[in-house]
Amino acid sequence: MTTTAPYDLITIGRIGVDVYPLQDGVGLEDVETFGKYLGGSATNVAVAGARHGLHSAVITATGDDAFGRYLHREVARLGVDDRFVGTVAGLNTPVTFCEIFPPDDFPLYFYRDPIAPDLMLAPDDLDEGAVAAARIYWSTVTGLSREPSRQTHFAAWSARKRVPHTVIDLDYRPMFWNSAAEATEQVGKALEQVTIAIGNKEECEVAVGETEPDRAADALLERGLEVAVVKQGPKGVLAKTREERVEVPPYFVDVINGLGAGDSFGGAFCHGLLQGWDLQRILRFANIAGAIVASRRECSTAMPTTAEVETILKELDS
Repeated sequence: MTTTAPYDLITIGRIGVDVYPLQDGVGLEDVETFGKYLGGSATNVAVAGARHGLHSAVITATGDDAFGRYLHREVARLGVDDRFVGTVAGLNTPVTFCEIFPPDDFPLYFYRDPIAPDLMLAPDDLDEGAVAAARIYWSTVTGLSREPSRQTHFAAWSARKRVPHTVIDLDYRPMFWNSAAEATEQVGKALEQVTIAIGNKEECEVAVGETEPDRAADALLERGLEVAVVKQGPKGVLAKTREERVEVPPYFVDVINGLGAGDSFGGAFCHGLLQGWDLQRILRFANIAGAIVASRRECSTAMPTTAEVETILKELDS
């Protein structure tokens, strides 16, 4: 199957149910009520892009269960094409719990054993024509942690042939890997297939062995990338190309839950790319979009609209 109209954004990777406490500052053993939300980094990025008007789709899979049915429904409700969201019989849809200790402690607990359905994606599950034609193709490091997902990611990159706007989110989570060395090896191979990399300092260390932002960005560019983005938390964000270095300060908010900020940043970054904005404007826009979600409890349903972000930008510039 090949789609006829190119997508603005296709992501591939995690999906699951986020079960987040409605009380702050207490451990899970003391939480009394929870909220249920669509989650998973790659899916959240697709939702964030859709909130900015992008024609978005996600390549992923759920279990054939009640939570899976909920996620299929939510993907479509939040504006993302669900035609590439499969189901895998015999596996449970992943569930993720968190604890909320503002402003900077949000432990995550992933339930993805024995293997998550999204890691069972096989090359035959790909619409290679849609992947190749997408204006932006977004993948994450988690998808490289297990087979057959790993070979599926490389098959998609092979179909895409490193065209511009092929993005990897260096979203390294050690609990999904056998070792940091294995992650470094696989990410190194992936960097040969993409044109843009986005990650924080710790993720850059796994990818290229550098945590100092400028050195990390330079090391990524040396792998043949066109754009390297290093997120620095309360110190803002740095991006470099071979011709340009841009650094923007953070936009401070009262943090409620910081877990979805990076995904909001990603969807907003994609929007800016497709608008043809300069790098500084893209970073400012994406930074604010990420901060807005950090000021809210949930992730996918907290993604801001373009108008919300632009309002803040205008206030800052007035």
